[in-house]
Amino acid sequence: MPIVVNLDVMLAKRKMRGKDLAEAVGITEQNLSLLRTGKVKGVRFSTLERICQELDCQPGDIFEYVNHE
Repeated sequence: MPIVVNLDVMLAKRKMRGKDLAEAVGITEQNLSLLRTGKVKGVRFSTLERICQELDCQPGDIFEYVNHE
């Protein structure tokens, strides 16, 4: 998959647990887990905005495009 999700990296940098982020953002731990593993087909901008607010980061800190050519 050319889009890599680095949410675990940001959680570690901020010393935050996924459970705490899910609660703060208002999503289920299961949905956060699916996002963390890259098993989602999309994410709402409102959810991404809340994640970025909680982690004090930019969307590019969470998502990375990797060209496998």
